[in-house]
Amino acid sequence: MTVKHLLVDYNKVNERGTFSPGDTLSGRVTVVTSGETKVQCFLIKAKGKAKVTWHEKEGQATGTHRDKKKYFYFEHIVIQDKNKGDGSEIIRSGKNVYPFTFVIPNTDMPSSYEGKWGKITYSVRAQLTQSIWLFHKTKTEFPFLTKSEFPFASRSDMIIIGLKEKQYATRISFHGSAKVAMNATSEKLGVKQGEAMAVSVEVLNDSARTVTPTFYLCEKQTFVAQSKRTVHTSETLFGTGDPIAAETSQSITKVLSIPTQLHPTFFNCRMMKLEYRLKVSLDVPRDSEIKLPLVILLGSPKPHQQKPKRSIWFQNLPG
Repeated sequence: MTVKHLLVDYNKVNERGTFSPGDTLSGRVTVVTSGETKVQCFLIKAKGKAKVTWHEKEGQATGTHRDKKKYFYFEHIVIQDKNKGDGSEIIRSGKNVYPFTFVIPNTDMPSSYEGKWGKITYSVRAQLTQSIWLFHKTKTEFPFLTKSEFPFASRSDMIIIGLKEKQYATRISFHGSAKVAMNATSEKLGVKQGEAMAVSVEVLNDSARTVTPTFYLCEKQTFVAQSKRTVHTSETLFGTGDPIAAETSQSITKVLSIPTQLHPTFFNCRMMKLEYRLKVSLDVPRDSEIKLPLVILLGSPKPHQQKPKRSIWFQNLPG
């Protein structure tokens, strides 16, 4: 175990810390050894892939559904034993640094994402093989950002959708002879990460009880594998409006701030997609709610907090 330290690192290309199609990914692999080390093979790899996996009951058994897609794969051989396995190549003692450079293909690929049952990852890895039973691996993921301005629709769809258009919906509920009517309006369909959006609610409360509007952000993750489909949904409470007394009507405007950490809406991966809705509900005996479509857009660039790299230190085994 002369290999004590193995680390892969990359250079940032912009203030956001992300990479996109056509960018050059460059960096270095650092190997620290306590003595001369015989090596069969030393590889550096760059990979982009999407993968989904989930389990579900199918009668008395549990079925597993999975799928994966590779967007690109590059491999650079740093050292390869010319004698095919006798460990004749040598890494000298101490700190050794090996640079690498890969050009990411200039094709449409989805941004990095991790959902309930699937993820899209981009990484650079290093593998140093000393023998069939002794090898060392390390990797670090780099954040990838699609070049598509609208990764959820084609250009023609965008004209129809109209991101700046207001969204309207109406709901009328009857409780015995009483009626509760609600109109909800959001000022636009497309909202950037970290941006604020006004939502207006008009409530006609002809019932004998006070009602209160509540605002939620609904997230829907869809995963597809082997012609099967599964959905994971969640809701985040945005806040509540003022109570509306019995037999009165009132208009309420709530300003909602989109969290900066929300992943933008996307459809440009065949195995998964991410959608959002804005839900407004009233606390009446039978739930009365309205859902308005919402598209989360990429916000302004912010420095990326790089994940800690998988720096591996090796120790001699006792005995």
